[in-house]
Amino acid sequence: MVSVKVDLEKCNGDAICVSICPTSVFEIKDNKAAVIREQDCILCMACVAQCPTQAIEVKE
Repeated sequence: MVSVKVDLEKCNGDAICVSICPTSVFEIKDNKAAVIREQDCILCMACVAQCPTQAIEVKE
């Protein structure tokens, strides 16, 4: 099972993860990224690669 975590202290709320994720795992809540569909993650790691603050961690 996939685990997707966002470090809210690092997240700047720029929504890059929301726009880059092909399976809509994230949405913005309270100006921070929130994991809403963790089960849909396909481990493409686009969010990890594009997050400018390195706030996202994805593990299998």
